[in-house]
Amino acid sequence: MINQKRKIIFILFLPCMLFSQTNDTLTLQRILDEVNVKSVRANEKTPISFTNIDLESINKKNLGQDLPFIISHTPSIVTTSDAGAGVGYTSLRIRGSDPTRINVTINGIPLNDSESQGVWWVNMPDFISSVENIQIQRGVGTSTNGSSAFGASINLKTIGITKEPYFVTNNTIGSYSTLKNNFEFGTGILNNSFVFDGRLSKIKSDGYIDRASSDLKSLFLQGVYFSDNSALKGIIMSGNERTYQAWNGVPFNFLDTNRTYNSYTYKNEVDDYTQDHYQLHYTRQIKNDNSFNFGLHYTHGEGYYEQEKLDEQLSDYGLNDIYLGDTTITHTDLVRRKWLNNDFGGAIFSFNQKTNYLNLNIGGSINKYSGQHYGNIIWTEYASNSFIDFQYYWNKAEKFDRSTYAKANYFFNDQTNFYIDLQNRKITYSFKGYDNNGNNAQQEIALDFFNPKLGLFRSLSNKQSIYISYAIANKEPNRNDYVESTPSSRPKHETLFNTEIGYKIHKERYLVTANFYHMKYKDQLVLTGQINDVGAYTRKNVERSYRQGVEIEAAYKITSKLNINGNLTISENKINELVEYVDNWDTGNQEILTYSNTDLSFSPKLIWSTQISCQLNKQTNISFTSKFVGEQFIDNTSSRERMLQEYLVNNLLITYIWKNNLFKNSKISLKINNVLNEEYVSNAWAYRFISDGWDPRSSDPYINKHDDGYTMAGYFPQATRNYLIAISLGL
Repeated sequence: MINQKRKIIFILFLPCMLFSQTNDTLTLQRILDEVNVKSVRANEKTPISFTNIDLESINKKNLGQDLPFIISHTPSIVTTSDAGAGVGYTSLRIRGSDPTRINVTINGIPLNDSESQGVWWVNMPDFISSVENIQIQRGVGTSTNGSSAFGASINLKTIGITKEPYFVTNNTIGSYSTLKNNFEFGTGILNNSFVFDGRLSKIKSDGYIDRASSDLKSLFLQGVYFSDNSALKGIIMSGNERTYQAWNGVPFNFLDTNRTYNSYTYKNEVDDYTQDHYQLHYTRQIKNDNSFNFGLHYTHGEGYYEQEKLDEQLSDYGLNDIYLGDTTITHTDLVRRKWLNNDFGGAIFSFNQKTNYLNLNIGGSINKYSGQHYGNIIWTEYASNSFIDFQYYWNKAEKFDRSTYAKANYFFNDQTNFYIDLQNRKITYSFKGYDNNGNNAQQEIALDFFNPKLGLFRSLSNKQSIYISYAIANKEPNRNDYVESTPSSRPKHETLFNTEIGYKIHKERYLVTANFYHMKYKDQLVLTGQINDVGAYTRKNVERSYRQGVEIEAAYKITSKLNINGNLTISENKINELVEYVDNWDTGNQEILTYSNTDLSFSPKLIWSTQISCQLNKQTNISFTSKFVGEQFIDNTSSRERMLQEYLVNNLLITYIWKNNLFKNSKISLKINNVLNEEYVSNAWAYRFISDGWDPRSSDPYINKHDDGYTMAGYFPQATRNYLIAISLGL
């Protein structure tokens, strides 16, 4: 899984850490917390909307499902799973913003793919087991490293210092042949200056959807050397995933009769990808609370997805037609693999200085991405001029991303502070795409963004506070927007103007926070159905659009053993004016339709979540959670014929601490997902067209007829009632 040379480098690196020095563990933990985490995170007096998730909450919910499902009950989040059960390809949206608009960092290191700008949690199986805490910022948030936060950001901090040695194994068995096994281990503090931790994991699941199986493996290694005022931390993370594809979804007409349907039947229709991450962090406490952080990182990813393609045109693959007497063969069945081989590396830094009146943080990053995209034919019915592993396309892209920021929190007094955050981000992207003559040629884009943020925080008392902030963020288009267009049809970058106003009251038995947000977009990129000058359905800029709403979080301690908490989001998500292009199969042209004040897709107006937790005794805890997601449209036309119905899902989790003489820590958990057996759909895709001269429904089960024409659509139903049973044993 990990290149042998890289293993040797890491092993050689570790002995350099084994020097004996005295230290204070609490001081050490504070130093490590500065490892480019606080520099990109908000604190209790930062005037933005955010939620922290601690280690106890993570461990309680971590029974084998991916990270989106672990954090699914935080405000404004909607999760989905291709396979339907939370294992394999999973995803999330925050305030309706998709993963390409959500900045994700690990210890301050960017995780989003540089080109597509998305995050695929399937590449990092069981990574959540090595996470100590999570901060989710909604809206633009604070300046961070990597792609701009255009709806939210998620910052993940890996495990910290454990003073004592430990060995833990976590094992889960559940519905759909789901199986998770991992081993976590740590040395505790060695030689008074070194700590080593690790984890090995394996997860398998057949998935709720037919053949949507997952076979996932991962590794996590971490070594820390520290002195009284500095720390050096090295991390290796590696993951391999092999998942059977379920990307097409289920036809609408099958949802009641065959909702686990998978259109893929080829035995090896799989996605196979390995990703290795390397991080090296150095932190030094200069004096008092001042510190300097520096980090190096490198990620290598390599893999393919394999597809069976029927009746393909030979010329589309650079193959010659075959002439057999009076017969000319122009099409063939074939099997292809589309590969991605990429490298991403760079450095991040931050300097933190604190005085009586000012907290100052200066930081930034410089990163380079290099990605090779290529496709091979591994089998074909008619070989023509091909050969084994015939490569029918290859191209390479490079991206430089440089950013610097300065954040200042000025305290007028104990009650009031002013926050200002200024970021400059420069991007250079080189790729192979169409020029104005329609030829495939090397292209280069250079962008220079200024992203300012400012806010005011006021403590009304030691129990109440208010804040207001305003932020501007700019975001570049993604790879497809550039590659599948010419300079003439290329979209512009997007700009977001974000206002947040919040109130918080925290009493002994209850907590309430309310946050009002307005996110105004200029030139937001959305799908309109328009075909550009190279025949591609790329995203187009809409001049004006917005998201606005209120997020409320509340918690109440009913008794010492009974607690209830929850959150509610009420929002409005609109495009002021949309021009839609609909293919007309009869004429070969496109019909143009105009909409005013139409809804943004996948943006429900109402989301709420509750959790009731009861500590029956010292050993037993019962939690009952509910998640409601309102109606959401699957395109931007506000058509109820292309809409996902609202749904309410309830889960039950029972945890029992098992006291025995064999293990230091032991826990048994039973989770019943979707207790009331709700049949619901959390995601979909759609393509709309007009065909008055021919009814194509008999040719494709994904096509349905509506009042405004035909829609080809795939839906992603989620699992009905299912179970997970886990046992954790620790020494």
